[in-house]
Amino acid sequence: MKLKRIVGWSAGAILFALFVAALVAYWTSTNACDRIAATGGDVMKAVVYCEYGGPEVLRLETVAKPACADDQVLIKVRAASVNPFDWHFMEGTPYVGRAMGMGLRKPKDVRLGVDVAGRVEAVGRNVTQLKPGDEVFGAAHGAFAEYACASEKRVVIKPGNLTFVQAASVPIAGVTALQGLRDQGKVQAGQRVLINGASGGVGTFAVQIAKSFGAHVTGVCSTKNLGLVRSLGADRVIDYTKEDFTSAPERYDLIVDNVGNHSLSACRRVLTPRGRYVMIGGPKGRWIAPLDRVLAAKVYSWFVSQDIGMFMARMDKDDLGTLGDLIQSGKVTPVIDRTYTLSQVPEALRYLEAGHARGKVVIAVGEGTARAEQRHPAPRSLPARGRGCSRRPPPGNALATAGSGRGCTAPSRPRAARSPRRDRAARRPRRLRARGAWRG
Repeated sequence: MKLKRIVGWSAGAILFALFVAALVAYWTSTNACDRIAATGGDVMKAVVYCEYGGPEVLRLETVAKPACADDQVLIKVRAASVNPFDWHFMEGTPYVGRAMGMGLRKPKDVRLGVDVAGRVEAVGRNVTQLKPGDEVFGAAHGAFAEYACASEKRVVIKPGNLTFVQAASVPIAGVTALQGLRDQGKVQAGQRVLINGASGGVGTFAVQIAKSFGAHVTGVCSTKNLGLVRSLGADRVIDYTKEDFTSAPERYDLIVDNVGNHSLSACRRVLTPRGRYVMIGGPKGRWIAPLDRVLAAKVYSWFVSQDIGMFMARMDKDDLGTLGDLIQSGKVTPVIDRTYTLSQVPEALRYLEAGHARGKVVIAVGEGTARAEQRHPAPRSLPARGRGCSRRPPPGNALATAGSGRGCTAPSRPRAARSPRRDRAARRPRRLRARGAWRG
C-alpha cells in the first residue's frame, strides 16, 4: 500500500513537472522579430511573419541581407513559388509540429519560402561548382525575399530554355513528383498509373514524368481542368465531379494521391494485388492531420499485399538535374497558373489555399520581372490560343486557355448606335415605364 502511494505521488509529481515545463516553454517561446528590421548597410526587402496565423500575419519588411555560410551561395532572387509547406509553417499546423521544432507560441524561423530561381551574387569559400553570375534554381532558406542563401548541394544551373518564373516552380513540386513515382512508386513502362489531383502543382509534374517513364496515365481533376490534364499527356482523364474512380472497375499498378479525399480502403480496392499507393497530400487538420492518415497507412500496409504509405520528398541536386534534363528535352513543361509580386505573397498563399490553382503559383521578384514574365507558354501539345479564339488571352493567366479555349474570347460585335429617344427610354424608372407615366 505504501509502495502504491509512493508510485502514485511520483507519477503525479512527474506529470506536474512536465506540465510546468511545457507551460514555461510555451510562454518563453519567442523569435528574432524585434531585431529583424534594418535601416542601414546591406539591406533588402523580405516577407516575414512574427506570429502564427493566416496570410494577414505576413509583412514585407526591410531587413539585413543574409550572411551565407562557407558552403552556401548568395542568390539574387528573381522568382520563388508558394507551396502548401509554406502555409503549414505560417499557420503552425498541425499543432504537433510546433513541439517538433516549429516553435510553440511563435515561429522560431520568421522567414518563408523554399523554391527559388535567380542569379548567384556571391559564393562561400568552400563552393567549387558555382560562380557569381550563374543562373540557378533549387531550394533556399527564406526565398520570399530579394536575396536568399542556399547550399551548393541544393541548387543547379537553370536550363537555358526556362524563364526564372518557370524554373522557380520546379523544385519542391517537381522533386516530389519524380521521387514519388520513381523511388516510392517504382513505376515501370506499361504500368497503369492514376494521379489523383492531376491539375495541381505536384500533379501536373507527375502526369508528365509518368508519361516519360512510359506509363499509361489516368488523371483525376475537376471539369474545368480536363483539357489541361489531357494536354499534359494523360491517356485518360476522370472528372471527379461526375465519376468516383474508387467505384470504377479499372485497376491500377500505382496510385499517386495528392488530395487524400478517399479512404485508404477505397483506394486499395482499385489497386492490383501488388499495387502501390503513394500518399503525397492528405486532409488538413489543426492538431495532427494529416499525420493520423500517415500512421493509418503504415498500420494498414502490415495486413494487405499492396504497398501503402506516405512519401516525403528530399531535396536532391541530382534529381534537380534530372528534372532540368527532362525540361530541356521537352518531356516536361512547368505549368504556371498565376504570377504575383513580392508584396502580394499573402494573396498568393490565399489563392493556393483555396484549392483551385492549376499548376504552380509563382512570386516574381525584382524590377521588371513581373511585367516581363506575365505570359507563359501553353503546354506543348496545344497551340497558344484556344480553339476558335481570335486574340491572345490577357497576361497573367495564359494557361487558362489550355485544353478548351477558356480565357480566349472572340472579338465582341460592335455595339449598334442607339437613338437619343431610345437612350432616354432606357433611363426611365422601370415602374414608370410600365405605367406609361414617363414623358420626355
